[in-house]
Amino acid sequence: MRIDRGWGLAFALLVAAAFTIPAAAQQSPEPGATPPAAAAPAKPKPKPVPKPATNPAANPAATATPAKPAVPAAAAAGGAQPRLLGQYGEWGAYTATAAGKKICFAIAKPTSSQTSPPNRPRNPTYMFIATRPADKVSNEVSIIIGYPFKPSSEASAAVGATSFALYTQQDGAWIKNAAEEAQMIDAMRAGDTAVVKGVSAKGTQSTDSYTLKGISQALDRTARECP
Repeated sequence: MRIDRGWGLAFALLVAAAFTIPAAAQQSPEPGATPPAAAAPAKPKPKPVPKPATNPAANPAATATPAKPAVPAAAAAGGAQPRLLGQYGEWGAYTATAAGKKICFAIAKPTSSQTSPPNRPRNPTYMFIATRPADKVSNEVSIIIGYPFKPSSEASAAVGATSFALYTQQDGAWIKNAAEEAQMIDAMRAGDTAVVKGVSAKGTQSTDSYTLKGISQALDRTARECP
């Protein structure tokens, strides 16, 4: 098991406060959806015995600054205020402390999103790459998709010609084969775009494209902060 579930809630709440969305980018949720955390919850155990993801609802505050994510005035769950280490293209590098444990993470929003049927509303969507030295976790990839996934469905993340299977719970997705996580990070460092596809509980299909420009610099910065 790669995470300490004892502080998963505090971690999820802290990160939820670390990335706010320009008002123009916010959307109403798909019918039946609950507002997601602003970044990935603690990773549950893969099937066949998945552990429930800790993903409390959060409504990121709007900000009038469209250029880059904003650091909140205070962090959730009693943690220290998240600190922006640097902004690299669409990728922000942050550090924070939750439950006495230091975390570092890179986070970005999609540069384009499509749904089928078209124009279905969703909550904000993020890709999140976390390093937690105390838990011996490095560059753990997770995604908040902006709607509850179809139960027992898989999602996918394609970087160039290579596709990685993702397992899903609620509105979160994680790489299915942990042995491929380092391969995915290497592919993202060398690639231009990551494309994430999933299906909601209502049958909506989504396709989100993330630019990878700046991700290497963001990950290098978090690695220096959380070696």
